[in-house]
Amino acid sequence: MRGVALDILTARPWPALLGLPWRLPLEEWPEEILAALPRGISRHIVRFTRVEGRVVAIKEIKADIARREYEMLRMLRRLDQPVVEPIGVVDGRVDLAGEPLDACLLTRHLQFSLPYRAMMSQTLREDTAARLLDALAALLVRLHLVGFWWGDVSLSNTLFKRNAGAFAAYLVDAETGELHESLSDGQRAHDLDIARVNIAGELMDLQAGGFVDERVDPVDVSARILERYDLLWREVTAVERFDASKLFKVDDRIRRLNDLGFDVDELSMTTDIDGTTVQIQPKVVDAGHHSRRLLRLTGLDVEDNQARRLLNDLDSYQAATDRQNDDEEQVAHDWLTACYEPVVRAVPPQLRGKLEPAEIFHEVLENRWYLSEAADQDVSLAEATQDYVHRILPEKPDEAAVVGVDTMSIPVRAHEQLGG
Repeated sequence: MRGVALDILTARPWPALLGLPWRLPLEEWPEEILAALPRGISRHIVRFTRVEGRVVAIKEIKADIARREYEMLRMLRRLDQPVVEPIGVVDGRVDLAGEPLDACLLTRHLQFSLPYRAMMSQTLREDTAARLLDALAALLVRLHLVGFWWGDVSLSNTLFKRNAGAFAAYLVDAETGELHESLSDGQRAHDLDIARVNIAGELMDLQAGGFVDERVDPVDVSARILERYDLLWREVTAVERFDASKLFKVDDRIRRLNDLGFDVDELSMTTDIDGTTVQIQPKVVDAGHHSRRLLRLTGLDVEDNQARRLLNDLDSYQAATDRQNDDEEQVAHDWLTACYEPVVRAVPPQLRGKLEPAEIFHEVLENRWYLSEAADQDVSLAEATQDYVHRILPEKPDEAAVVGVDTMSIPVRAHEQLGG
C-alpha cells in the first residue's frame, strides 16, 4: 500500500479495511478473498468479501456518487427505513500503474436476503411474483411517507428476505434517490410509473430465460404494484371520521395498519361540530423499537409485540385526553397510573400466576375491543377489566413466566416490578 493515499470515509474506524487490495480494479480481485454470494443485476461492478467475519458488499462507482449514496443511506437508516447499512466510501484509489480507479461504496450484507433473481431457482409462479411486488409496494409506501423519492424503483435494486410465507423488501441502491420534506402526488406517481416499466422489463427478461411461466403476462403482473401501493397508501394516510361515542374505531384502524405491517407512531384527534376526526400517521420502526421506547417512558420491560400494544393504548390515551403537546414522559406516567396499574391491581392474588402483567393488560385491551364492537359503543377499561377477570382469566392455564420463581410473588405495581 506504500505510495497510495487512500481516503476512507466511515462512520466508525475499521482498520481491517486497509488490508483489502484497493489497487486492483474490483473485477480483478482474487477469488480467495471474495464471498460466494448471489449478486443481482447492477450497472456497476459489485463484489462481496469477508472482513473480520462480516460480509461486506463493495460497489465500484464514481466518488461523488458514492459519497452521496452513502449519506443518503445513512439518513434513511436514521429514519428507521428498511435499507442496507452503509459502512463507508473508499476513494483515492490508483492501480499498479498509477492510474486512477473509481471509488468504492461499502455496505453491510443483509443476512438471509437474496436478490430477486437468486430466488428463481425454479420457475417463478405468478403468486410468488405477486408476493414480491406486495413487499416492494410496502417498501415504496414506507419510503414515500418519509419523503424519499427513489427514482429507480425495480426488483433489481431491492433485496428480499423470506418472511413467514411472504417477503420483506429492503432498498439496496439509493444512487438516484432524493429526500424531501414530503412528496407531491406527481413525484409519487413518477416513482410508480418507473416501477411499472422496470418490473415489466425484468419479468420479460426472466420469462425469456425460462424462469417465469409463459402464461404469465409481465405487464399485468407489474401493474399489481400500482394496485397494492394505492391500497396501502389510502389505508395509511386516509382521514377517518366517526361519531365520538365510537372511539373503539381508533383501535380498529390501528389493527388494520398493524395487519398491513405498519406501526402507529403518531395519532391526532380533532373535534368539530359533526363529531371526531381521527388521523393516524404510521411509521415503520426497527425490531425492538417498541420495547425500548416503552422501557424509556414507563420502566416496563416487556416483549416487543406486547410493547407495541401498550404503546398503541398510550397513544390513544394521549389523544383522547387532548395532550398531544404535553411532555411525553409525563403523559406516560399518567397513563401508567390511570390505565395500566389499575388493570394489573384488579387481578386477584390467586390468579396472578396465570399470565405476566403486560400480557394480562394486552388481553384486557383485546377484550375491551370485542365488547365495544359487540355493543357498538365504547366500553370502559374498568368494565372490560372486570369482565376479563371474572369470565376469561380463570380459564387460563398457569404460565411459568419466571423459571424457579413463584409467580404469585411477582409484585403488582409497575414501579415495584422494577425494584423501585
